[in-house]
Amino acid sequence: MTDQPVFVLGEGLQTMEPAGFETEAEFQELLARHPRILDFGSLADGRPLRLVLVAREMGVPTSPEAGTTFSLDHLFVDADGVPTLVEVKRASDTRIRREVVGQMLDYAANGARYWPAALLQRSFEGNCALDDRTLEEAYGELLGDQSPEDFWTTVEERLAAGQMRLLFVADRIPLELRAIVEFLNRQMRQTEVYAVELTQYRGSGDLRVLVPRIHGEVATAAKSPSGRRSSQRTTRADMDAAIGGLPSLDLQTAAAALLDHAADKGRSEGGMAKYPSLSVYYPSGGRQVPVWTLSLYDTGKVELAFSFGSITRHLGYDVASAFADALPDAGDLKTKLATQRENGYKGWPSVSLADLAAAPAAMGGVLAAVEQLMNGHDAP
Repeated sequence: MTDQPVFVLGEGLQTMEPAGFETEAEFQELLARHPRILDFGSLADGRPLRLVLVAREMGVPTSPEAGTTFSLDHLFVDADGVPTLVEVKRASDTRIRREVVGQMLDYAANGARYWPAALLQRSFEGNCALDDRTLEEAYGELLGDQSPEDFWTTVEERLAAGQMRLLFVADRIPLELRAIVEFLNRQMRQTEVYAVELTQYRGSGDLRVLVPRIHGEVATAAKSPSGRRSSQRTTRADMDAAIGGLPSLDLQTAAAALLDHAADKGRSEGGMAKYPSLSVYYPSGGRQVPVWTLSLYDTGKVELAFSFGSITRHLGYDVASAFADALPDAGDLKTKLATQRENGYKGWPSVSLADLAAAPAAMGGVLAAVEQLMNGHDAP
């Protein structure tokens, strides 16, 4: 079926014919200047999503020592601190079919590792200077009652947790890419993946009409029983209700001990996946550091994961190593921690709550290790 024109009715009827983008640079500039084209969905509190550009051609390293290895077309962020990675391709570029997917996953995986808060903040503020925007104006769209440093720390932590959006943008989205996007959306718990088909129509003079079409929402809807991904965070009441359904008193007691300690000593943030989860920040080194996440999966598995990437970034390798040494020997946790030591303590090693509940004094050991981390002294 051939592309049909659209018609603009004013003083007369004007025909707008489909027109491709002459260059990829023109396409990229359009999105950088007008990110509203990509605003679909809403924030956690129900407000409309508004993306703000962090940087174009955002450099992506692949190791702590390396310089920029890759370059992401656009990095945006929203007021919830959720980063949005955008790759732009014209339909005439054959890489739009499969190669672009591998590129995007490279950018997401390495950006999550090697984009610290300070770099993100510098990139955003440098981009504002290039666009002659004042920081007051730019931050007015993002911060609320946060400081810039706290906001960018949140963005860094969301990256580390995989809480991000990946957008493939093209003037035509081939069926192969749509299938991959829907597959990724079904498999990835924290990351949303979309393909955005942006059709351009031109009329007389400078008149243009841009029509975005979103692919991937059906797969995203399948992640939530309500028909769309939930915009509500898990609450303590949600966690208590889920814990009450655990099959043994030992599991219930272990989970309650974690949540009670979090309520007494830390700050909790509920997850937004379809299963209940809670991440906990503890004060250490003069800042709030994400330490662990408790997740109650739909499969019945209950897992405690430790945020070693954030601990290392905030407090340093030695503190992360001392925390690892202080954690108890339960299940395969010590094996995972040994691997983390080899890799610089940058991951999310986890342990089944059933293994913690079954090991004598293991839960007390976890809480003691957290207390030690808060106090900032070395393991005994």
